[in-house]
Amino acid sequence: MPVTKFSVPEKYTYLSGFGGYHHSEAIPGALPIGINSPQLPPFSLSTERISGTSFTAPRSQNLQTWLYRVHPSLSHSDFSPFPSSYYSPSTPSSDEELHLTPNALRWNDFPITPNQDWISSQKIIAKSGSPEKKEGLAYLIYAASESMPAQSVFSSSDSDYLIIPQSGTVDIHTELGHLLVRQNEICVIPRGIRYRVNLPNGPARGYICELYQGYFQLPELGPIGSCSLANVRDFQIPTAYFEGSISNGVATCEREPWTVVTKFAGKLWQCSQAHTPFDIAAWHGTYYPYKYDLGRFSVIGSISFDHPDPSIFTVLTAPSHREPGTAVVDFAIFPPRWLVMEGTYRPPYFHRNAMSEFAGVVINSQEEESVWNKWEGFGPFGATLNGAMVPHGMDRRTHEQARKQELRPEKVGMEGFMIFLLESERMMGVSGWALEAAGKGGREGEVVMLRQ
Repeated sequence: MPVTKFSVPEKYTYLSGFGGYHHSEAIPGALPIGINSPQLPPFSLSTERISGTSFTAPRSQNLQTWLYRVHPSLSHSDFSPFPSSYYSPSTPSSDEELHLTPNALRWNDFPITPNQDWISSQKIIAKSGSPEKKEGLAYLIYAASESMPAQSVFSSSDSDYLIIPQSGTVDIHTELGHLLVRQNEICVIPRGIRYRVNLPNGPARGYICELYQGYFQLPELGPIGSCSLANVRDFQIPTAYFEGSISNGVATCEREPWTVVTKFAGKLWQCSQAHTPFDIAAWHGTYYPYKYDLGRFSVIGSISFDHPDPSIFTVLTAPSHREPGTAVVDFAIFPPRWLVMEGTYRPPYFHRNAMSEFAGVVINSQEEESVWNKWEGFGPFGATLNGAMVPHGMDRRTHEQARKQELRPEKVGMEGFMIFLLESERMMGVSGWALEAAGKGGREGEVVMLRQ
């Protein structure tokens, strides 16, 4: 079956279908029928709406969800700056602290700070644009060894979060329900959605693409037709989960102190409230978090000769609308697949690209004894970044072998890890922390990515 045989079993149920209009009830009968904002909703709930786009966005692109909850989300104290000691030292406060370089960059590993949670472990690698102007994006890593503090949640007003685990499992409790995200899965948390991250099986590390501009979509398939690549039906959406009870026909939840941490214009802020943020009894709409098993990606490739463009490996895209066919970012993967091309140089050709290319690693092996699952840092390497028109390609040994080898059908990508690519129209400025970390700590197997 074309699904990942996860070593960590699933424990939640989901809705299915990317971009569909979904609805879910944690309490049967909590969704009002035929009206979005009734005078008195069922169980005396309050109606709230979260809008991911303007009201007048085209119907096919309009992202809105109606929530039916005990307490409106405005029931909290004023926000104040989050304690500065909690900030990641890599967080640039201005574009002047970002470094643009025409050199190819490689991270054999990333420095990992112990005793960090989901928020404190996030470190910026590269950024372009501005959340204040809602343009551009940023690349981050996370390397958490602790769950978030009890009764705390996080959200970003700046961006959608594309979360790409390299290793480990994150149990994400969102306002709209639970997502268990394991290695070889990805998830997207839209801007404004509040959630907390627990680590059910120990440390977890990976990558984040912060999308300041627009939102992620499935790529158009053109002459491929109506299916293949990442299929619509394989995306999973959480079902409603309610932390409360029903008393005399009224939905209630206990009074208890919670902390809400928000990223706003690149800064962290916090407020307090006297109730759980997970008091939503039902919801319906098109704006929600989702996850996807990368093992379900249906690979397309050449069955005669030559290479199709690597855009055929695109899972998600965020169109820029500045130039036709150009993306703020494309997220692509290079999973296990067969190579059968005749008379063809099979590795990626040498390349200079108007787009910038950031590559990282997902450990797709689910075997506990795999060398990669025993690795304590980012392995077999951390990441690479090739800026606009920066030459890149094979090392000399791989290049010469590819020119001489006997060409037979060959299954590649079976090493227990998989390369992903974030390709952007933007020139990415590198943080001082990331620039200092680049090129340190070389390891055996350093060129293994090049053989993909």
